[in-house]
Amino acid sequence: MYTASVVPVMDKLIIYQIFTRLFGNQNTTNQTNGSRDENGVGKFNDINDAALKSIRQFGASHIWFTGIIEHATQTNYSADGIQPDDPAVVKGQAGSPYAVKDYYDVDPDLAVNVPDRMDEFDALVQRTHANGLKVIIDFVPNHVARQYQSDVKPADVVDLGQDDDTSVAFSNKNNFYYLPGQTFVGPQDYLYHQQNNTNKLHEFPAKVTGSGSITATPDINDWYETVKLNYGFNIFDGSTQFDPIPATWHQMLDILLFWSDKGVDGFRCDMAHLVPVEFWQWAISRVKQRYPRLIFIAEIYDPGLYRSFIFGGGFDYLYDKVGLYDAIRRLMENHGSCYDLTRVWQQESGDFAQHMLRFLETHDEQRIASRFFTNDPWAAIPGMTLLATMHTGPMLLYFGQEIGVRAEGVEGFSGDDGRTTIFDYWGLADWQGYVNQGRYDGGGLTESQRQLRLFYQQLNYLVSGSDAIQNGYFYDLQYANDNGQSASYDAHQVYSYLRYTERQKLLIVCNFSNYNTYETTVIIPNPAFGAMGLDPAGTYQFSDIFISGIQIETVGLAGVPILLPPRAVYVLEIKS
Repeated sequence: MYTASVVPVMDKLIIYQIFTRLFGNQNTTNQTNGSRDENGVGKFNDINDAALKSIRQFGASHIWFTGIIEHATQTNYSADGIQPDDPAVVKGQAGSPYAVKDYYDVDPDLAVNVPDRMDEFDALVQRTHANGLKVIIDFVPNHVARQYQSDVKPADVVDLGQDDDTSVAFSNKNNFYYLPGQTFVGPQDYLYHQQNNTNKLHEFPAKVTGSGSITATPDINDWYETVKLNYGFNIFDGSTQFDPIPATWHQMLDILLFWSDKGVDGFRCDMAHLVPVEFWQWAISRVKQRYPRLIFIAEIYDPGLYRSFIFGGGFDYLYDKVGLYDAIRRLMENHGSCYDLTRVWQQESGDFAQHMLRFLETHDEQRIASRFFTNDPWAAIPGMTLLATMHTGPMLLYFGQEIGVRAEGVEGFSGDDGRTTIFDYWGLADWQGYVNQGRYDGGGLTESQRQLRLFYQQLNYLVSGSDAIQNGYFYDLQYANDNGQSASYDAHQVYSYLRYTERQKLLIVCNFSNYNTYETTVIIPNPAFGAMGLDPAGTYQFSDIFISGIQIETVGLAGVPILLPPRAVYVLEIKS
């Protein structure tokens, strides 16, 4: 079968991810391992109406504000009633936003006035909605900071670990897993505290690390700054205790409802596959009873769990990382094959593709323009076009991707790894050219950066303006063109497919080669014409509605003659 059998639904969200701490920072000091005061930090208020209007005009429907909830940091906010963290268990001066230290608070770094930090966040939510955008934030359910303690939780809330029996390794009444009789020793404890003559965290008994490492002495490459939450799965013997409902389930549901009550429209759930699917089924259904339009996105890296997390757990969308992202990346780096694209939809997500979130950059991934990836942001053209138009599911763009941010240099803990740091205070020089002193008009961009952004904006407009892409069926044409069936058609580098509804029919062709031009004929087989309700013997106009504007007239049975320069993409509307 070469076409989807399910009736598509309209899920074509365009999600724009912001790393909130970096987005509005205009400081240019960029001292390696610099403090907040040295390198500056972006604020909620920096995401002003001009920024939000720009994002809406760019074509986004949702903003994922990354790093909102309060997390461990080396910056001391004790004067504001916030418990300081042992720096030896904080990664970077700013700290990781995925080491949450208070689920009921926001990051004080992001506030102009720290005592008013929640009011400033609430104002950002209202401002975002007023500009026609919806709000997504992170929910980090698998682990918390080593020194988790809520300073502002509601009076009736039991804090995590507060009622734990620390004498036992596992109980479904406990929030954490324990190693009785052992003391936690972090990989940086001795060095840091010897150099700084400070007292270290005393964790006895040791808690199991966030990654699930059952050791009191996690190594430097582990998630040593976090501890794993207990959802009734016994990590020591693999058994489960979900009856009675584990304490953690109730506490995490309260947290989800707390943020939902604030007007948040969705949650991106960090490392969701490390939390039992039974919890998700229980919690998501209860949140949606009160907020039926709220969406849940799972960060997930196990294709074997996709079906259960959608149809059992209740997730709206899952990361398509181990699958489409990996296949496209290989193609962009000149060692992949378009056969992998067919394999992804046939074997991993073909009958629930509308539930897969597609992307080429996030805070976890290396920047396309970095030397660790393609060293050229324009290499993204065929891959972005494909992931945006292949199916009806949502797509995601990471801020700065649209102007080719490179992420070079050592910021601090992050190192020189091709990623924009999530651990350090920093200013992104390329991005600051777009911010342009808070005007968000791209006044400081180069002409090449402006053109790249225009490509992404045109892609967003294509996605949101096309009935076939929003709602249409998918038909893979590779099987009709490979193995010499179409002369000069390189099925490893060229990918063609149809998207169609009753109102619109599209032929989409992408050349992933960075170097080769192909002059070929794309064959549309008789069954494909039948699926679209078209006569294969008819004469049709194929008009590019995306970039080139080319027009081709041909008889359907004869195929579509086409010249494909390197990285060319055509979105050809079919009309009789």
